[in-house]
This record gives sequence, structure tokens and C-alpha cells, in this order.
Amino acid sequence: MEKLILGLDPGLATLGFGLIKCIYNAKTKEIDSTSMVDFGVIKTTKKQEMGERLVTIYEDLHTILNTFKPDLAAIEKLFFYRMGNTILVAQARGVLVLVLAQHGIPLIEFSPPQIKQIITGYGNANKSDVQQAVARELDLDEIPKPDDAADALAVAIAASWLE
Repeated sequence: MEKLILGLDPGLATLGFGLIKCIYNAKTKEIDSTSMVDFGVIKTTKKQEMGERLVTIYEDLHTILNTFKPDLAAIEKLFFYRMGNTILVAQARGVLVLVLAQHGIPLIEFSPPQIKQIITGYGNANKSDVQQAVARELDLDEIPKPDDAADALAVAIAASWLE
């Protein structure tokens, strides 16, 4: 069975996305292979009004979903840094959840420590360890850039292992 999984790393200025394809063994339900399909970021600027920034995220995510038609999406739960920043990211995250629901795509959510635990085996792993695990799991020659896209691929990989 083949499954296309979209990972999302929410953000208002830079929102990471990563798509992977997993082939699952029909008998054992374990992963036979995982490959990267695409990755990147949706960017907005501080010069844009808040509503305009959210519309950009809304439209760009619709384009990604219409282009790739993923079977499942996974998103990183909010991690509280600064209250002001968290509220802005929460608004962008709400747009993600809305668009996924409009497309009828099931959603799995992970906290940052859960993703680190699944990907590296250690819930307090550093960013470099997670990025190296992403490159290794997807058989990439280098770590995907920017970091937000690599983080989104980590979210997608975490979802693939729990399927």
C-alpha cells in the first residue's frame, strides 16, 4: 500500500512543508520504503497585513493539496516560546487545520519532543540530530534547507512510523 504524507511546520513568516511517499508491506503493515516527494516553505512578510498573510497561507496550501493530494497530514503542535509569537503562529496553524478539513485530509498532531523521540529515539535531541535523521531516513545526500522544510519532513516521517 502506498501513502503520501504531508508534514507541516506551522509558522506565520515561514511555514515549512514536506511530502513523503511511503510504501507499506501489505502483510506486515511495516514500511518497505520511504522517499521524499517535495519540500519547501510558504513565506509571508511583515509588510503584509495579517489577513493578507493568512490568505497567502490559505491559497498556497490549497495549491499544494490540489497538486499532490496527500492521504494524511501531520502537524507540529504549538510550542510556547513568547506569547505574542505563539498567538501569531496559532492563527496560521488555524488556517492549516481549516484547509486540511476542507480537503477531507486526516490530521495527526505531534509535540516537538514527540517528533524528536520518534525520529531520533531521544525526546530532547537537538535540531542537527533531527535533520541528520531526516536526511538518513530519506536517503538524501544533504540536509534539506531551509530548516522549516526539514522540520516538516521530520513531522511527515514521524507520522509514517505511527501509521
